[in-house]
Amino acid sequence: MSLKAQLEAIIYAAETPITLEHMVQLVKASVIADGAADGEVKSRVRAALEEMIAVYGGADHGIEIRQVAGGYRMSTKPEQHEMVRSFAKSLKPPVRLSLPALETLAVIAYKQPATVPEISEIRGVDSGGVIATLLDRKLITTAGRKQVIGRPILYKTTREFLMRFGLKDVNELPSMEEFEKLVAESFQSELIPAEDAAEARETDSEQPEEIVESAAQKNSA
Repeated sequence: MSLKAQLEAIIYAAETPITLEHMVQLVKASVIADGAADGEVKSRVRAALEEMIAVYGGADHGIEIRQVAGGYRMSTKPEQHEMVRSFAKSLKPPVRLSLPALETLAVIAYKQPATVPEISEIRGVDSGGVIATLLDRKLITTAGRKQVIGRPILYKTTREFLMRFGLKDVNELPSMEEFEKLVAESFQSELIPAEDAAEARETDSEQPEEIVESAAQKNSA
């Protein structure tokens, strides 16, 4: 793999400025595998960084690689700040979900299309109120009615759900363990104690991990 591609990915993913020494340690094995001597790794990384800084400094790029607080980070160029500010103002408020809502979303993701009775059976509690929350957040939508007595409404995930979790389609749903991690990372800072009084009164008998596993097992049955 290209050294520049590796460094670019590292700097992009870093939440804080990443030091040269840290990047050297991360790519050392790869650079040595490409034929560099142990003592040449740091100089190669520094040279690659300098070339990347020059390339990103060109007028065709809206972002740049800068040295900040002893490390490197990507940021938008000052001349693009107004555009970025306008974009930020156009964004919708962050999605705020309770734990019951996240559990219900997990059930629908693996069981879809699913009815409220099916979801409630898996979770062990009534999920009607939570469904309304997910519909309002546009994370799920209706998918017709199930051809059984009472013809209950079917629910499935939406494009908003795919965007939230970075999925091309539902076929890219990860394993249960990976999905639980995605949920934690995507909504950790946005969890709220309860969406409304109805959800606040819910007392689930299953843990989130058991709920996701149960949903996946029933989907494959």
